[in-house]
Amino acid sequence: MADIRGVPGLRHLRANPSMEVLRYRNGKLVDRGVGISFWFRPFITAVAEIPMDDRELTFVVRGTTGDFQEAVVQGVVTWRVDDAAAMAERVDFYIDLSTGRWAWQPLEQVGGFLTRVAQEIALEWLAERTLGAVLAEGVSALRQSIGSGLRAEASLEDMGLSVVTVRVASVQPNAEVEKALQTPVREAIQQDADQALFHRRALAVEKERAIAENELQNRIELSKREESLIEQQGANDRRKASEQVAAQRIRIESEARLMELTANAEAESVRLVEGARADVEARLMDVYAALPAGVMMGLAMRELAGKLTTIEHLNLTPDMFTPLLGDLMDAATKRLEA
Repeated sequence: MADIRGVPGLRHLRANPSMEVLRYRNGKLVDRGVGISFWFRPFITAVAEIPMDDRELTFVVRGTTGDFQEAVVQGVVTWRVDDAAAMAERVDFYIDLSTGRWAWQPLEQVGGFLTRVAQEIALEWLAERTLGAVLAEGVSALRQSIGSGLRAEASLEDMGLSVVTVRVASVQPNAEVEKALQTPVREAIQQDADQALFHRRALAVEKERAIAENELQNRIELSKREESLIEQQGANDRRKASEQVAAQRIRIESEARLMELTANAEAESVRLVEGARADVEARLMDVYAALPAGVMMGLAMRELAGKLTTIEHLNLTPDMFTPLLGDLMDAATKRLEA
């Protein structure tokens, strides 16, 4: 919107940088420019203000496909003015010189024209295809078709318009058809989900079985190892007992051998001692046999005297001393005679 101020009979206009202003005097174009400002007399001047920035137009198309199915297209067309003078000739962009506002609604007129052209192109595109093809090709093909159709429209060029971009947000059938089309897909997705769930459960069962088998195998292996350990411990105990028995036998045999050797040695010692003693006794007997009876009596008395400490009673009779005295007398007689 232009900014217009002034005094009676003379006014000043200042345009926005995105607006191109065309000034007419007496029906002739005398000045034009973007964002310009100037003084003018309102009684002989007419001004048109054309937007030169990009404008967006939202459109909705409800059409029928080749198989008589309803489809709804939603999109946005971005347009701009390339030739302000041509636009001013086709659409009334005259502004009120008191307020600076458009006297009519030129943008709605331009938008309605672009919408009708886009709708015609979209309806034609839908009619040439079945609903399945429309949904399969999607928004990309429809966007290209609308864009190329708008750019090839001669009336847009005559108006000084150009299409910057075309965007199609969605292409959808009606709710019932869309639900019917979604049902097989949902069923397929559900089947895939069920199959995945079944596969996951089967895999879980397989893993649990593998884990159980592994645990069982481990228990079997542990049992085998325990059995081997018990057998080894039994063998060790038997070997230890055998070794202890063998050691005990060797010890007993050694002790028996030692006792035998000791007994033999003692017996030999006794034999030698007793033999020596017997020889001594025999020699004593020989000596004693040669001795006179008195000497024998004397020796007996000496032996007796040595054991008086242990003899409690001693009986001496005359019969014991009569032969001894006789012998002493004989001996004394022989010594005197000699």
